[in-house]
Amino acid sequence: MPTTNEKDELLQLHDEEQKIAINLSFSNLFVAYLLLLVSLCIFLPKIYVANQIYHISREISDISSKRDVLLEENRALRIKLENLRYKNQILNTLG
Repeated sequence: MPTTNEKDELLQLHDEEQKIAINLSFSNLFVAYLLLLVSLCIFLPKIYVANQIYHISREISDISSKRDVLLEENRALRIKLENLRYKNQILNTLG
């Protein structure tokens, strides 16, 4: 069975270890916040730019698909117009 002296020594050792484990000085905290700030300053613009590129590429894709549809409609309307002109020329020659 441990004596009172041994108990006191164990308690003192435990208290010292707790102080060392919890000891967070201002300089350690400052360095941690500084590293966090630097990492945010580096990564947030990269994330923002990547996000903007993604949205712009989606807009370009939408506009490109609309352009393709309009070109196809234009082609169909030109064919229709050519057919109408042909019919008009035939009717004018008959009449």
